[in-house]
Amino acid sequence: MSSSENAAGKSACGGKPDPLQTQGVTCQEDPNGGNLWDTFQLLQIDVGCESSRDQVASNENGCSRNVLRKQRHWEKIVSAKKSKRKLERERRKAKHAEEKGSAQQLSKRELKLIAKERLLSARETGPWLCIDLSMTTNMTHKETSRLATQIRRLYGSNKKSERPFWVSLTGFVENSPIYEACLRMNDGFANYLMDVTPESYLDLFPSETIVYLTPDAENALEEVDPHKVYILGGLVDESIQKSLTLHKAQREHLQTVRLPIQEYMVKNTNAKNYHSTTLAVNQVFDALLCFYATKSWEEALRVAVSPGKGYVLREETI
Repeated sequence: MSSSENAAGKSACGGKPDPLQTQGVTCQEDPNGGNLWDTFQLLQIDVGCESSRDQVASNENGCSRNVLRKQRHWEKIVSAKKSKRKLERERRKAKHAEEKGSAQQLSKRELKLIAKERLLSARETGPWLCIDLSMTTNMTHKETSRLATQIRRLYGSNKKSERPFWVSLTGFVENSPIYEACLRMNDGFANYLMDVTPESYLDLFPSETIVYLTPDAENALEEVDPHKVYILGGLVDESIQKSLTLHKAQREHLQTVRLPIQEYMVKNTNAKNYHSTTLAVNQVFDALLCFYATKSWEEALRVAVSPGKGYVLREETI
């Protein structure tokens, strides 16, 4: 090939040496005047791009498989944890059911109905408990509020008991400080299943059936008689007026008793050297309630007498 032909070939292919021309391939123009060699080069570029995209897609697929593998592994871990938690819940439920025995699980509504039936039954058969509120007029606002709290706790214990008392609030005068405190501090007080009356217990029950509990009485209570009416003095006295309820009961010629704390408990050494047999209204009632259910004064006093009173059961000192 002559130098003029090489120049022509170089010019026809866009001024660049053509490797195909060296192999005897000549550049031709398409009918529209375009350079066929340029077209061929564009086709090569497209093929190269497709090959690159396939490689990227292959890499992405490889990456996706790795992610999926890790995701499946994590899902197995999560599923195993859920199964373990479910098994643990079932084990706890089985243990709880075993501890409670085979007793049927009751709804809150059913439990309320049962409690209501028990309370109404106690109203007919006894025993009866009256909280004497005739002495509240001289109490301070703080003492009155504390008494209202004790009445709420007393009612709560009684409602939960399988052998409840029927409770009455006597000397409960409308719009009095204790009346206002009970309404203010005790949610649902108006719906309590108990009798409330401004009358005295002397006007409601025969005197021979009345037993007044006072910490200053000489005789200890031995039994809870369902045919008796037990009176608790509704009194919170931070000044500790001795024998206040005892003198009141004696003036009314009523039988008086105390909880048998001295018979079953002994003084315990404490830092303050403090010992008291005076309990809150709800604590005295808890002792009565527990004894009526268990017939054990040891158990009843363990429930009612807090360590702060400075007494422990005799058996616990041995």
